[in-house]
Amino acid sequence: QVQLVESGGGLVQAGGSLRLSCAASRSIFSINYMGWYRQPPGKQRELVAEFTSGDRTNYGDSVKGRFTISRDNAKNTVFLQMNSLKPEDTAVYYCAAGYLSRHYWGQGTQVTVSS
Repeated sequence: QVQLVESGGGLVQAGGSLRLSCAASRSIFSINYMGWYRQPPGKQRELVAEFTSGDRTNYGDSVKGRFTISRDNAKNTVFLQMNSLKPEDTAVYYCAAGYLSRHYWGQGTQVTVSS
């Protein structure tokens, strides 16, 4: 089992930055998949960024060039650096992990970008 705890959300003005953190309850070396998703108000959950094979990364089209996913293996933590934020980035952001054929979600953290 994997528990995920997100932090770092909040209210920011357009053009600002935030860094989200996702702390995992076990070594992220043992976790097959980790990524960030978001759910804007009234919309479906969508991919923001993810680690694919090895250290390769993949980003949703709307965040490419602005967001960066990274990880600190020693701290079992995955980060999402968000720059040049836009009002349309407003959403609940979720950390996701895949481990032993099961998918896990964090509780989510709210990001609100004011215009």
